[in-house]
Amino acid sequence: MKTIALIVGILGFTLVSCTNSAPNDNSAANVTNTATNTSLQTKVNSPNRKLQTIGVALGDLGNPFYNAVQKGAETEAKKIGGNIRVNAVSSGFDLNQQSNQIENFTAANTDLIILSAVDKKGVKPVIDQARLAGKVVIAVDSAVDADVDAMISSNNTQAGEIACQYIADRIKGQGSVVILNGTPMDSINQRVSGCEKSLSKYPNIKLISKDQNAEGTRDGGLRVMSDLLTTFPKIDAVFATNDQSGVGADLAARQAKRKEFFIVGVDGSPDATKAMEDKDGVFAATAAQNPAGMAQKAVQIGNDIIQGKKPDSPDVLIPVKLVTRDNLSSYKGW
Repeated sequence: MKTIALIVGILGFTLVSCTNSAPNDNSAANVTNTATNTSLQTKVNSPNRKLQTIGVALGDLGNPFYNAVQKGAETEAKKIGGNIRVNAVSSGFDLNQQSNQIENFTAANTDLIILSAVDKKGVKPVIDQARLAGKVVIAVDSAVDADVDAMISSNNTQAGEIACQYIADRIKGQGSVVILNGTPMDSINQRVSGCEKSLSKYPNIKLISKDQNAEGTRDGGLRVMSDLLTTFPKIDAVFATNDQSGVGADLAARQAKRKEFFIVGVDGSPDATKAMEDKDGVFAATAAQNPAGMAQKAVQIGNDIIQGKKPDSPDVLIPVKLVTRDNLSSYKGW
């Protein structure tokens, strides 16, 4: 009997050992995965880590707006110190090109990637890949359909509100107003919404057109405004959802020899300020964005995240400023 009991005990011990071996193997795998994840998290959020490299992926460096974004990133990097390298690249608004650039930043072990997306949905795979590799990714100007560390943009609703409040004040709460709409995207929709909010307070202001797409270009503004001038014999004011379409509308007014209305845009671009300086034109004001300020904020937040400091909010709105012919001389521009 003692022999049988001894054999049973040995078998029982063996079974227990074999049963425990699988969980132990899984636990080892889990420990490895946890260690990897923890290591990745520590790499990104460590008070001992310093920002060394920044990659900036932009739409087109031939555009003054994106030049200002680049300069803003470089300025803030210099303030932080430590010889931070900033590499800004231009995609020419091509999704494949921008995706390759972000992949290259990731492969080069770039600490912070700042992008102004040319396609909010199309950039998601490369953003996901970069963040999985432990990179801090911050979107500026254009929203993305991806999980980023922060999103920095102008307060586009405010831009529409202050632009159209200026219109309402100048026409003394009555008259016919046109909105030159643009490509349907978040920023444009917000500007239109802000404009309508301001104008809705004035029952004697009639919004005679708001759905014409000027495509955000000078040619689009010229085309749409030329048609509107043919349709409407009298217009009191025009809200252009960006400066380029507003400059095109200004050209349409010149060609039609119509000066009974004025134009207010959004951006604060060099083209707009030049148009405002010309007293023979009808471009009167613009809600100016701060592209350099957006980039500076992106670098600040990115640097904080790398050192383990999370932002109070991942969504940051940069205020806009109304620039008119009256205060144009004090506007520094881009």
